[in-house]
Amino acid sequence: MLGTEKSGSLTASHEDTSKRGRLSDKSAPDEVLNLEIIKLLEADGRMAFSEIADQLDVSEGTIRNRVNSMKEAGVLRITALVDPAIARYDSDAMLGLKLAPGVAPAAVAARLGRSDKVVYILWVGGRFDLLVEVVAEDRGAFLKFMEDEIHNHRDFMSVETMVGLKNFKNQFLLKSSWEN
Repeated sequence: MLGTEKSGSLTASHEDTSKRGRLSDKSAPDEVLNLEIIKLLEADGRMAFSEIADQLDVSEGTIRNRVNSMKEAGVLRITALVDPAIARYDSDAMLGLKLAPGVAPAAVAARLGRSDKVVYILWVGGRFDLLVEVVAEDRGAFLKFMEDEIHNHRDFMSVETMVGLKNFKNQFLLKSSWEN
């Protein structure tokens, strides 16, 4: 994404198999035409239904019906995203957190997840227990986050801060608000 232009993005959910039996061909995310529609919308979430129809050689009404059916079935969501590295954030870092003995990763993730500066938390195996991505308006805001949320807590045995130098790819997957 270049500049500060907002780009459309979407997520197709294949995870909820309880809904799968209720999906029609119009809303099934693995149906051939739907896959093609999703592929085009992933490239440009604001693409007009008429343009999608032209590219797939079907009617605009078919595209509208398929997209609306997938949205209503809960398998497709189209949203606008701004890349935090380009937008208003000047400080981006990944934290490798090794938790203190007896500290639950889910509890620390829940606490850190309440901060608007935290955009990514992953429980991992290996050298760290949690990987946490933090974005802040500037270095001062980042340092305040580190002091308030990391250094003033006894949850951590060690913290490794990896400051972002250049972002080569950033693909957002929106799943947190899809729970019913």
